[in-house]
Amino acid sequence: MANPSTSRGIIILGFVLATLVVAPVSVLVALYRSEALDPASYPTDYNEKTVTVPTVRSGILKISEKIGEGVLIGPEDLAYDAASGFLYTGCEDGWIRRVDLNAQEQTVEDWAFIEGRPAGIGFGPDKTLFVASVTQGLISVDKDKVVRRLATEADDLPFGLPDGLDVGTDGTVYFTDASFKYDFSTYKVAALEARPYGRLISFDPATSRTEVLLSSLYFPNGVAVSPDQNSVVFCETILRRCKKYHIRGEKKGTVDLFIDGLPGLPDNIRYDGDGRFWIGLCAGMSKGLALFQYPVVRKISLISSKYGDLTDKFLKGAGVLSVSVEGEPLVLYKDQQLSLSTVGLKVGRHLYYGSLVAAYMSRIPLDEDVAYGK
Repeated sequence: MANPSTSRGIIILGFVLATLVVAPVSVLVALYRSEALDPASYPTDYNEKTVTVPTVRSGILKISEKIGEGVLIGPEDLAYDAASGFLYTGCEDGWIRRVDLNAQEQTVEDWAFIEGRPAGIGFGPDKTLFVASVTQGLISVDKDKVVRRLATEADDLPFGLPDGLDVGTDGTVYFTDASFKYDFSTYKVAALEARPYGRLISFDPATSRTEVLLSSLYFPNGVAVSPDQNSVVFCETILRRCKKYHIRGEKKGTVDLFIDGLPGLPDNIRYDGDGRFWIGLCAGMSKGLALFQYPVVRKISLISSKYGDLTDKFLKGAGVLSVSVEGEPLVLYKDQQLSLSTVGLKVGRHLYYGSLVAAYMSRIPLDEDVAYGK
């Protein structure tokens, strides 16, 4: 017969072990049920596969040069004025700053203050700089640095998160509202919820008319007008794809897929005037990031962010992807330690890239014989 004290000990030990297992599970279930966010499933046309990129250049941090360190804080987008040689960027403190690429020493100059973090920026044909401000809406800054607020809503619906921007040769401004429900302070929630609250919008400076071109988009981000001016390419960040909206010609008003299955999360997209689009990838594709297609994973991630942000662990392997005007991937420049890159732009023999969080702009040489890191 078993010793009664031993039996009681086994029972108590079993109870303690069960409590240690059940209690955390119960807490997790309670937290899950208490979280109001209801993430959506990705649409049925979401492509889980990742496109094959013919050439991959890894380890770009090893050869990156920092420009404007400590001054260019959060340089999210880039706009280059070839006539003057100035490269412009918007910083998180509301300043539009520029760097003279023709100067021997590339010092940073405060150019214009817009009161609100700039996201997308782009020049019009008369050198007016248009800005999508995350708090102020669509803004213009003329050559005399006069700032004007142009639009804060479209179709009677206020902008929630103005984001990417580009300007056609006719002066029409194209930009995205990543989410009419969320703003910049809650953009991660918008991405985790994954509902189609985004819009592609145009603004005509001649008439001050704002028009919604497309709605029900999944966190639309960067925008780039095609070189033939017949279409606009825009990125849907959470679905890892870019689409093409036709603004002229027989296909006017229709949408085609430009490229999907991107090797990361696309942010801004820029055309370099030399046959290539450059797509900033704020995170590279990984097994962990692939799990975010499941709503339950995104909800757990949001809950965990209140106790230490889990999502940041998956925002690695960022970089810049170059693609042809037909949407074919060409070269991927990345680094496993890089995160939250937002834009890439080729100017001369260099690729300049920006960031949502870094306190500088970066550039790498594009020479074929460059020795990349690992």
